[in-house]
Amino acid sequence: MAEKTQAQLKERITILGDVKAASFVPWIRRHAEKLGLSQSIFHTSADRIELDVTGPEELIDMMEVGCSLGPIDVWVETIVRTAVGKDVN
Repeated sequence: MAEKTQAQLKERITILGDVKAASFVPWIRRHAEKLGLSQSIFHTSADRIELDVTGPEELIDMMEVGCSLGPIDVWVETIVRTAVGKDVN
């Protein structure tokens, strides 16, 4: 029986809030790795982090929820997700 392959999406996640904590970017990288997502962080500032993630939609959803909760020393106000391209599968 053939195993169904999940579509791989690529999305940009923009995290807005008080995200200047030095712990947040390493936390994002670890969380993405645990979920099996490819990620590339390309902007960080005191009020915004932007990254591209690639993987199944359900796991990107989990990444968004995890980032919204984040580590204790950040305050996430908004997360915006934007499709970067079609399925990469």
